[in-house]
Amino acid sequence: MMKQSRADVAVVEAVGLTKVFRDFWMRTKALAVDRIDFTIRPNEIFGLLGPNGSGKSTTIKMILGLLHRSSGRLLVFGRPPDDVMVKKYIGFLPEESYFYRYLNAREMLDYYGKLFGLDRRTRRRRTDELLEMVGLTQVAHRAVGEYSKGMTRRIGLAQALINDPEFLILDEPTSGLDPIGTRQVKDLLVELRRRGKTILLSSHLLADVEDVCDRMVILYGGRIRAEGTAGELLSDLSHTVITTPRLRTETISRIDSVLRDAEGVGIERVEAPRQRLEQLFLEIVERARREQVATSGAMHGGETAAFLRAEETDGRRLIESLVAGEEPPPQAPRPAAPAAAPARPEVIEKLIAKAPQERPAASEKTAPRGTGRPVDDSVIRSLLDPGATDGGPPGPGGGAAEATKKTERP
Repeated sequence: MMKQSRADVAVVEAVGLTKVFRDFWMRTKALAVDRIDFTIRPNEIFGLLGPNGSGKSTTIKMILGLLHRSSGRLLVFGRPPDDVMVKKYIGFLPEESYFYRYLNAREMLDYYGKLFGLDRRTRRRRTDELLEMVGLTQVAHRAVGEYSKGMTRRIGLAQALINDPEFLILDEPTSGLDPIGTRQVKDLLVELRRRGKTILLSSHLLADVEDVCDRMVILYGGRIRAEGTAGELLSDLSHTVITTPRLRTETISRIDSVLRDAEGVGIERVEAPRQRLEQLFLEIVERARREQVATSGAMHGGETAAFLRAEETDGRRLIESLVAGEEPPPQAPRPAAPAAAPARPEVIEKLIAKAPQERPAASEKTAPRGTGRPVDDSVIRSLLDPGATDGGPPGPGGGAAEATKKTERP
């Protein structure tokens, strides 16, 4: 029921949202957020930008229900942010992560999985997939308190995804990460949006926001100063860029003459394009990895965790078909377990030879209950030999029929 209603409403809706911090005497101490309006739509990456003290973290805490608004309206999935029902659909990575220092990575992710009520098998599978994704598999046995800043951000990102959230809130997710980890986080955000997730991204690294965000707002002094898509905010309408293969100097001079005659303007600058430093760094690292150069610490992360990718699992399809009243999809038959190979005679002889050979003295002989006679070794052989069945070949002790005749002697 909750899931059906979320599809029809905005993930976050803020109207006149205001937060005032007051001192003991109820005097205004700081106006952190001042009557801001914004909407986060389903299936988009929304950027929240601004310098320190602009109200970004305060806004995030109000969305999470950690702070109460002073005035205005704020809804998350159409409900008040302090409603416990919406918590299980949210994943959160704070700017500073504080974990239990003496738990290792697996224990920590298992702990957070328990908080969301995940069963043991699901917790174990998601833990393995997330550790592989963030590149911490080889250091999963180490205590989290021994991790570097970048490794702590990686495990924090895994913790925010353990419940497969529909709304992911990331506060400075790439802080402390190397360029490899930064690129991986951006690729992950794009993949999650493709799967239908909604993401709120707050960061000071404007290049990261520019690469992945669909829409953004820029805060200053608790007020929204600009809002729109990256294209709308970053378009430079006063210049025109023409990209061509490398030209000769004579050709550039002729183009400049044509521009002066036709438009009354000349070429302002001619330069060779440069690749981004991030791309150069990644190429160098990839070249070293192909040469199998050893490194310590966190590794380059693997593919996106299977439960976070767009592919549906067989179990999910089965549940949806049952809810819809359809016939469940056919499942491939499981291969039959291979039949146990019969024990070889020489193996049986070795087992009997290794058995304790101690026998009680003649005066202390005791027979098994109900028989009054000692057990013949041929009976043991016939029981150990799988071929000693009706119609089968006789075993080392002469077969089950012969053993029965021996035990039935008067």
